[in-house]
Amino acid sequence: MATRQSVEEFLQRCEDVIRYAKEQYTEAQKQEHYNITEYTNAQQMLERAVIDLAHLARSCNAQQREQLHRMRLQLEQLQNDMILLDR
Repeated sequence: MATRQSVEEFLQRCEDVIRYAKEQYTEAQKQEHYNITEYTNAQQMLERAVIDLAHLARSCNAQQREQLHRMRLQLEQLQNDMILLDR
């Protein structure tokens, strides 16, 4: 079973990834993808977080799974936004 601390640390890491990805998304909107390396890196970080989340969710209780589900929705929404911008 996942510990409360491990879930909290993972959620914090996800928030950091989201913050970085949003910064890259905003820059890409302004610069028309002149920051392609950072943008791609942000997309990869989001994907890794989604994969890690799925693994962690397997060993969580119901309350923790609900927290992780909400985080997954945020991560996936940002992934979708970045893919749509990536024309």
